[in-house]
Amino acid sequence: KPQNSSVLTTLFEEEKDYKGPTPGELLEPLFKQSSCSYRIESYWTYEVCHGKHIRQYHEEKETGQKINIQEYYLGNMMIKNPLSEPEGQMTPYYPVEMGNGTPCSLRQNLPRSSTVMYICHPEAKHEILSVAEVTTCEYEVVILTPLLCNHPKYRFRASPVNDIFCQSLPGSPLKPHNLEQLEKQQEMMKMPFRRVKEEEMHSTKEEKFSSIHKPVAVGSHQLLTVGTTHISKLTDDQLIKEFLSGSYCFHGGVGWWKYEFCYGKYVHQYHEDKESGKTSVVVGTWSKEEHIEWSRKNAARTYYLREDGTQTVRMVSHFYGNGDVCDLTDKPRQVTVKLKCKESDSPHAVTIYMLEPHSCQYILGVESPVICKILDTADEYGLLSVPS
Repeated sequence: KPQNSSVLTTLFEEEKDYKGPTPGELLEPLFKQSSCSYRIESYWTYEVCHGKHIRQYHEEKETGQKINIQEYYLGNMMIKNPLSEPEGQMTPYYPVEMGNGTPCSLRQNLPRSSTVMYICHPEAKHEILSVAEVTTCEYEVVILTPLLCNHPKYRFRASPVNDIFCQSLPGSPLKPHNLEQLEKQQEMMKMPFRRVKEEEMHSTKEEKFSSIHKPVAVGSHQLLTVGTTHISKLTDDQLIKEFLSGSYCFHGGVGWWKYEFCYGKYVHQYHEDKESGKTSVVVGTWSKEEHIEWSRKNAARTYYLREDGTQTVRMVSHFYGNGDVCDLTDKPRQVTVKLKCKESDSPHAVTIYMLEPHSCQYILGVESPVICKILDTADEYGLLSVPS
């Protein structure tokens, strides 16, 4: 029986036997709470408040702190349940129709409308993957969410691939020598490695590494490969120390401006151009004393309640002041940095976004797996340290 057929049969049987919540019920927590997702592009910012509205807007600040907002609602309220079930799609989605948006002058003032397509992604935080205008004043918005992943019909479906089994002739090696050499070279090139003393190989520290990380001898040196999906404790500790010392900085942002955040040092906003070079703005610099003073009037730590009744730190907020002087306010720029955990297999995955609720007063959102391991070390001022 072909493997493709058996895989599809298994998927079909799993879907047929599923008796759990419907996709609408799985997404209900997102619709019930006041939850919004944002996507910042070079000109437009998109705001999806799930089940409520989709807004496209651009803010321009004039002298005297007057803010002009250009905005369009691409859809309001859910007008109906999904039009169709995802049949045979490699990436199945749950569509939600939203209508009654801002009238469209190009279509005889018919209201704008959108289809919000929710797609399963286990590591997502309900972020907006894309916004597209498929026809005039009709939009498709793709949202990645982990909530749908509990439903078998909406999980990722990898294209079935038939395995090819090779057998060596009698007296031949299990694998051709050239193939073994090539595989070793490829493995060494794609995986970062750490030099380890020979005596450490047999110490208790070896238990800290996953069993898939075997020491490999290269010449006279002992190397230890560390896969990107199973980061060793030693690598974690080193990354955390470098982050907390400010030597490992986060970079991110979409559109014209990019952002650089170095913990305990500064937040920079910059743009690089081949012709004019790099334009950089200091958004805020770190002062422990100023932050502690700020934290006495603001929440430096926020918590969420676990099912067992215990509290754990959900986010810490840090104040960075004394940035470059703002033309609109004649005062130094300042930013509140909100540090949150981002679950990911890669320790270098980072999400950074910036909001400007008031002229030259910013909020920088930073989410990274590095932060996950140190949130619970936050003291009363929200200051982080290396976990013991």
